[in-house]
Amino acid sequence: MTNPQSAAVSDNPLLGAWTAPFGVPPLEGIAPAHFRPAFELAMAEHGVEIAAIAAQAVEPDFENTVAALERSGRTLARVSNVFYVLAGAHTNPDIQAIERDMSPLLARHWNDIHLNDALFARLDALHRRVAGLGLTAEQARVLERYHSLFRRAGAGLDAAAKQRLKEIAERLASLGTHFGQNVLADEQSYTLPLDGEADLAGLPEFARAAARGAAAERGLADTHVVTLGRSSVEPFLQFSGRRDLREKVFRAWIARGDHSGATDNNPVIAEMTALRDERARLLGYPSFAHYKLDDTMAKTPDAVTGLLDAVWAPARRRVGQERDALQEMVAAEGGNFALAAWDWRFYAEKLRKARYDLDESEIKPYLPLDHIIEAAFYTANRLFGLAFTLRADVPVYHPDVRVWEVTGPDGRHVGVFFGDYFARASKRSGAWMTTLREQEKLDGEVRPLVLNVMNFNKGEAGEPTLLSFDDARTLFHEFGHGLHGLLSDVTYPLISGTGVLQDFVELPSQLYEHWLDRPEVLQRFARHYQTGAPMPEALMDRLLKSRTFNQGYTTTEYLGSSYVDLDFHLGGAKDAHAVEAETRERMRMPEEVVMRHRPPHFQHIFSGDGYAAGYYSYLWSEVLDADAFNAFVEAGDVFDPGVARRLRDNVYAAGGARDSAEAYKAFRGRMPTVDALLKRRGLTEDAA
Repeated sequence: MTNPQSAAVSDNPLLGAWTAPFGVPPLEGIAPAHFRPAFELAMAEHGVEIAAIAAQAVEPDFENTVAALERSGRTLARVSNVFYVLAGAHTNPDIQAIERDMSPLLARHWNDIHLNDALFARLDALHRRVAGLGLTAEQARVLERYHSLFRRAGAGLDAAAKQRLKEIAERLASLGTHFGQNVLADEQSYTLPLDGEADLAGLPEFARAAARGAAAERGLADTHVVTLGRSSVEPFLQFSGRRDLREKVFRAWIARGDHSGATDNNPVIAEMTALRDERARLLGYPSFAHYKLDDTMAKTPDAVTGLLDAVWAPARRRVGQERDALQEMVAAEGGNFALAAWDWRFYAEKLRKARYDLDESEIKPYLPLDHIIEAAFYTANRLFGLAFTLRADVPVYHPDVRVWEVTGPDGRHVGVFFGDYFARASKRSGAWMTTLREQEKLDGEVRPLVLNVMNFNKGEAGEPTLLSFDDARTLFHEFGHGLHGLLSDVTYPLISGTGVLQDFVELPSQLYEHWLDRPEVLQRFARHYQTGAPMPEALMDRLLKSRTFNQGYTTTEYLGSSYVDLDFHLGGAKDAHAVEAETRERMRMPEEVVMRHRPPHFQHIFSGDGYAAGYYSYLWSEVLDADAFNAFVEAGDVFDPGVARRLRDNVYAAGGARDSAEAYKAFRGRMPTVDALLKRRGLTEDAA
């Protein structure tokens, strides 16, 4: 008689051989029911592998301990990668239920590994005599990162502390999942109907088309709706002539996760901050911020605060000037009201048009999605010799997903790139890069499967998707992350691709944005979707001259979120509303500017702890990227082969194989200052 569980495992596409081109998982044949048994088997298998490593009677060496750790858990990695791609990009209630159940179990699984005394003893013995092991530089780095990972998880502490750390980690995993699902639930449940021409006043055709598409996706024919996705809300706030509706949708947007009832994230935040603080103190740090930043380039909260303060002063000065200019425009139009947060984008768009003769409706026809994808690929070809070939024979998890094979200058296979560009109700908001498989060559060459996920409004049937310049910048940003994964050239999985220090990971993405601004790229790819005519030089000139417009606002809303992130993590349980209010008051943040991410929907820092006490890292990386691009400017060619080769070798291909500061200095020869960033954002005195 066949064991039903064995049959379920044998029929599970997650656990069988992946025979699709390039070893891509059979995404079209995977159902939610496949995940629980796959996770259970994979964790059990990984547990057996870890036990065998820890129980070895022979002396530890790099091969039998560190390399063995790198080889372990491969089934779990495969299952987890597929699951979390779907949980973010194409979820449903069944997947969400599995995510809620599995998050604490996975946390427990990893805790049991990182707090395994025998395993840490082997790592610690190797770490203490690393100088005499004859390791390569990459091997020494992998050993150092493993030792740090285990130590920061609590290895070496007494039994009581370890037990409490396990309990905290499991609870935090559940809370992070709960937080993200609350935000998604609020986004999915809200629509603002636009009934008739009066409600559509001021909206250009592309915004109306997006609102029609959002209605159609929700089964509402012959109408328009605004959703709480950023790609829906921001154009409405930018163009809608209905101040009352702008206020209504804006208030709903900033209240995600901030409602009493089932989706209220305020108690989640209070519990998470208390648990994070307790965890840090058990590990010997004065606060979670001190704990988290100890493993970054910044190292300390004081260093982060110093960077934020250096940018805050000029940004606050500039945003005050911008606010006054917008208020003057309100008065000039006869408006008898004080500028409010829901007015900012509307009047900023008017002021941009007045100052630069720029209209979003004039720009978007020259930025069809397919052209911008081609521009990103072209830039990668000029810099790194990469070529992209569209493939229709690779499994995908949604019909909108596109797939390209990536090859290098020698024609050899580099990896596979998935592009998932359009907003839908089953996808969380935002934009991100992730992987189905990371590059490594521990036991032969393994090439990466890299995804970019975005939320652009899809064009109507038969019409292309037209992007704003900010949308195009987002595409370039995420593709920069994608290249970090695709170009990775290391041996060990732990340090592959984006496996770098947290405040270095945004450098490759933010640096890549610079090429979108270049006439060498825009002149070739910014072409009208109907006529093919290039963007007129006068329009391109006005567009590029407007790059620093409204930078006081965008910098201030970002810095507000960075400060509040740090404030949440400098000790103790935190009431979300109180911390937000205290931070705003201390920084004298203008009332008209709302933080880019208010705490109840700040997924960067509360849907897991990836960016907790680390939202500053975008600014830290911008200091690096502004200086890094100047290497090409100084060379006189934004595609200079020598500079591009140094960039590839020391940043994009190097993964975490060396200290981040050393990697940057190997590329640039020195560390940067904040000056290039302030100039780029137009925040210097002479740019006022």
